[in-house]
Amino acid sequence: MKKITAVSVTALTAAAVIGTSVFAGKYTASDLRSLFDSLTGTAPVTAEQDADSNGRVDIYDMISMRKDTATGVLADSTFYASEENVRFIGRNLCDGDITWLVQSGSAVEFTVNAVSAEITLHGDSTINSAPDYQARYAVIVDGEIIEDSTMGTAEKTVKLFSGTTPKTAKVKVIHLSEANNGAVGVSSIKVNSDAVKPVVPTKAKDLCIEFIGDSITCAYGVEGASSSESFKTTTENFMKSYAYLTAEKLGADYSAVCYSGHGIISGYTSDGNKNTDSLVPTYYEQVGSFKEYSQPWDFSKRKNDVVVINLGTNDATYIDKNFDERSGEFVDGYADFLKTVRKNNPDAYIICTLGTMGCTDEYPLIEQAIEKFKEETGDDRISSYRSVTQTQSDGYGSDWHPTAGTQQKSAYVLADKICQALGIESDQVGLDMAADAKYDIKFNEESGANAATYFSDFDKSYWINVVTGGDSPDDIEAVISGIELKAGGGYRLTFKCTVAAGDEIPVLIRSADGSQIYLSETLTGSGEKTPFEAEFTAQASDRSAEIVLQVGGVDYRGTTLYDLRLEKIS
Repeated sequence: MKKITAVSVTALTAAAVIGTSVFAGKYTASDLRSLFDSLTGTAPVTAEQDADSNGRVDIYDMISMRKDTATGVLADSTFYASEENVRFIGRNLCDGDITWLVQSGSAVEFTVNAVSAEITLHGDSTINSAPDYQARYAVIVDGEIIEDSTMGTAEKTVKLFSGTTPKTAKVKVIHLSEANNGAVGVSSIKVNSDAVKPVVPTKAKDLCIEFIGDSITCAYGVEGASSSESFKTTTENFMKSYAYLTAEKLGADYSAVCYSGHGIISGYTSDGNKNTDSLVPTYYEQVGSFKEYSQPWDFSKRKNDVVVINLGTNDATYIDKNFDERSGEFVDGYADFLKTVRKNNPDAYIICTLGTMGCTDEYPLIEQAIEKFKEETGDDRISSYRSVTQTQSDGYGSDWHPTAGTQQKSAYVLADKICQALGIESDQVGLDMAADAKYDIKFNEESGANAATYFSDFDKSYWINVVTGGDSPDDIEAVISGIELKAGGGYRLTFKCTVAAGDEIPVLIRSADGSQIYLSETLTGSGEKTPFEAEFTAQASDRSAEIVLQVGGVDYRGTTLYDLRLEKIS
């Protein structure tokens, strides 16, 4: 639907509302003439004429288009990484002509229209560190990483692209390692172009999430070969962290404040003595912890809609040495930090989490701190959840840190929690619908069936020892209940099961009353940890479905279930 009023070009105020907006790239005199015709009602309006990308076509698009109309003459020009030319993501610091990408994931992003383009990067004092401890960065052009390296020189130039005809490309330079190991600077963007303004910032996203954390948020060791490998910036990659992946899934902008080894009241300590040199609250209101970047952060630059706090893992090394006396100190310190976060983010929803690397005793302390914060402030825009603990099946990164697989699973869960908090419908894709399920056993006593079971919280294994199997497989059923399914949703069930070679075990997913069968398959045993995988589409929504393994019909059979996961895949 459009509304056009034919008036003189000097008095054009009418506009057409259109459904999409596009980047205002290079325009020609013909494009200007076509826009004039559309605004005066002699030609239809098109989405491509929305030169200022605000969802409307009006006189302001004429102004924007004029600014970006090709001159017809190729020329070399230089633009600096200022907010006039690039979009800042995360906590960056401008110092003269250099913008420093300080925190994990801090970035600049822009669209360039040119025949060729290159960008100049800079290193700080950490260029004197060994290569495995220098700041790591990536340069991305149209979604493709063209450079992934560490900053070992004071200055270097990276060619973005070159050719014989103009092209439009989206460019991102991102800091992949953490603020503890220096920053990456971005200064000049040199182009050969015939556009009046060939370098422009990309558009900000509607949602912005701040992540406050430690090494887990930094993606410490996410690319490490094994748990025995020690820290290196070359194995840190923020683009594989749960924080970055959560923002990507939700189409959100992000900002991270994270330091390995840091905590709320104590950083990591090997001897149980309090480490007050490594506290996130000390640096939270600054751009970074290094002296060069220890300037106050302006929280008004980009307001956060959600703040996620993932701290306490390092505090645990202090608390656990004397839990009864030190737990209260942690509760008080955490509640005080919540007040600092709220002061700087008055409208944000706060989500607190802990548990990826364990800390089962500390998570309840966070719940206590939240209650204390609520009582003292009356603020209820806050919640918490216990993160899913990493498992051996997903492996371990450097120094027992989360792998890319664990980080991705954490992102799926957090994205769903954010949707719930903001009242956004979650697609649940990637969630393990059996993560909080209840494991139980049912057997037909009339047939004489009997079995003993044991569930291990450590590795979520479920041991079933059949004494008397009864007459048929369904006389003894291992039941995993409390499963939510959505009509039309695609799901993948995977697990490992110790079953004697050749033994067959029916596997079902059904409604609690048994009236609806969503999946019916048979597992044929091959010995220790026989793998099982099956996919299905739910025919109806069900908030209390069950996963069932029918292990009856055979006496004296031992069966152990491992790594069960019901993932929503579509």
